[in-house]
Amino acid sequence: MILKGKKGIIFGALDDKSIAWKVAEQCAQEGAELVLTNAPVAFRMRGDSNIKVLADKLACQAIPADATRVDDLESLIEKSMEIFGGKIDFVLHSIGMSINIRKSKPYTDSNHDFMMKSFDISSISFHKLMQSLWKKEAMNDWGSILALTYIGAQRTFPHYGEMSEAKALLESYARTFGYHFGERNKVRVNTISQSPTMTTAGGGIDGFQDFLDYSEGMSPLGNASADACAAYCISMFSDYTKYVTMQNLFHDGGFSNMGMNPKIVQ
Repeated sequence: MILKGKKGIIFGALDDKSIAWKVAEQCAQEGAELVLTNAPVAFRMRGDSNIKVLADKLACQAIPADATRVDDLESLIEKSMEIFGGKIDFVLHSIGMSINIRKSKPYTDSNHDFMMKSFDISSISFHKLMQSLWKKEAMNDWGSILALTYIGAQRTFPHYGEMSEAKALLESYARTFGYHFGERNKVRVNTISQSPTMTTAGGGIDGFQDFLDYSEGMSPLGNASADACAAYCISMFSDYTKYVTMQNLFHDGGFSNMGMNPKIVQ
């Protein structure tokens, strides 16, 4: 078990379709001790697929926290360290939401108040999280901080809207904070650029099935699944990747290096 003895916080396990949910399951299988967290509204969801059900299944704690609120993040970190009896080894930021997309606002007619809120939820929350971890000196040396992103940060996918800018900002935070965390604590900070994946959030983007089909056809290995992404995250939390930091790591079956695939043309 490559995470035996390690302790981590997983953000964003909304339901059993979410990558964070898969990550939490695999972390537990690999021996990690966990705290799960999501926005308070996620704790009010009913049914067999919600964060409290996952916490019961994994015999861990689930703590509500609004990732856009520094006081919530600080409280979460303090409570987590109390539960763990010490500092944190790894953190996953798997948070993203566009209000303009949810309200079917075209990119060329974006509501800028919505846009700023989307950036706060999807990107600035990552900086707030890392700053809170930094100020509380909550990370163990040689720890690992990850965030999930998408190639829309580098390339234009018209229906991805303002999330393109949100993910670009997220990746920039990883590089810049990665420098500071590396210098002080040897903590590494990376983003994983995942294939389009049919999560609850992804499914809310107009034309998302077209994303999936196009990417599947372009990628020599096909789209990476949520389970495969979770396994990659596990490797990034482990001691096998201690010298990987400030990177945007493409986990997309080769899509990011393709120009054209003949079978798409055919």
